[in-house]
Amino acid sequence: MSAGCVHGRQAPQRLELAQVLRAHGAAYCQSHPMAAVQQRAMAAIETCRTAALGGHARVCDACGAIAVSYNSCRNRHCPKCQTLAKERWVAARAAELMPVPYFHLVFTLPHALNPLAQANPRVIYAALFQAASQTLAEFGHNARWLGGELGATLVLHTWGQNLGQHLHVHALVAGAALAPDGSLRLAKPGFLFPVQALSRVFRAKYLDLLQHAFAQDKLRFGGTTQALREPRAFAAFVAQLRQPDWVVYAKRPFAGPGQVLAYLGRYTHRVAIGNHRLVSLSDTAVRFRWRDYAHGNATKVMTLAPEEFIRRFLLHVLPPGFMRIRHYGWLANRRKADRLPKLRQLLDQPQPPKPEPESVAAFLLRVCHIDIARCPHCGEQRLRLLETFYPRSRSPP
Repeated sequence: MSAGCVHGRQAPQRLELAQVLRAHGAAYCQSHPMAAVQQRAMAAIETCRTAALGGHARVCDACGAIAVSYNSCRNRHCPKCQTLAKERWVAARAAELMPVPYFHLVFTLPHALNPLAQANPRVIYAALFQAASQTLAEFGHNARWLGGELGATLVLHTWGQNLGQHLHVHALVAGAALAPDGSLRLAKPGFLFPVQALSRVFRAKYLDLLQHAFAQDKLRFGGTTQALREPRAFAAFVAQLRQPDWVVYAKRPFAGPGQVLAYLGRYTHRVAIGNHRLVSLSDTAVRFRWRDYAHGNATKVMTLAPEEFIRRFLLHVLPPGFMRIRHYGWLANRRKADRLPKLRQLLDQPQPPKPEPESVAAFLLRVCHIDIARCPHCGEQRLRLLETFYPRSRSPP
């Protein structure tokens, strides 16, 4: 098949992460050990929306123009494949919002744990979720604050703006708890829990989990962490982590459900770096924009060697099957079918209609105002499927 071009003005090409990986990924793979999940992520991003993954051609019967579309990789680390997943997820969460105050907290691990996390991401990240969720649940059940079961959504982020390791979870917490007697307890206006007390309890719970993982021989050591194999050295390491305050940050309460949804859209399906932040690529450098929070949130441009850029990006590839968005309390998957109707009854709220699944075409029309079924050249006729072509080889998931 000889595919014709769709005429018209073309949008300027924007630099993409895929281009960086295509240009320098092979050299990086040859000189650096990589986990299988990192290799799959790189291969998926490099081939996303290219002929390697197959696609289809559609023709306009009115003007004869042919439009070719290639398939997406759907890898969760790909910056081009998260928008539809995010919109669908946010739509599902919208039906679970309650007319109560919502609070945004951030639980952060000290950077001294970064080397240990590189060798043990699953253990370190799971302990972060467990310590943060248990801390919130403990404060929620405390009669001094709420005195019941709260609802919370936690989202893992492993990066900072400069692509370095910055391990933290964002917590979206509803200021309402179901008390043991079936009543509803609401948080005080503008206040959920005392941050310093949260920090101390979070630190204690996390270090207990870390020590338990060591005792159960679940941690691997190597490189700069090799010396921590010895029990005495590991105990000293934990004692050192116990000295400073750990960072738990509470942001201002959300103004309403609309602001909550905006937050969910920004944070839930974000990847380490989006294409919009990339500035330029050469044989010796990758330049990208970042925000320097330590200096007035100033926007700056960072320059890294391609090898270092790829190394930093791969730090944030998650272990296979690891869930980076988790729900707790009355939002937990096994509880919300029972708890949410009770909450709506207490709040005198009607049951929301079940959202209908949205197709890709409907999503693009609603969000991007693009009708992919209509000819982009003449705009008069709907496109007809002409040919489907398949991947040259089996692609990564």
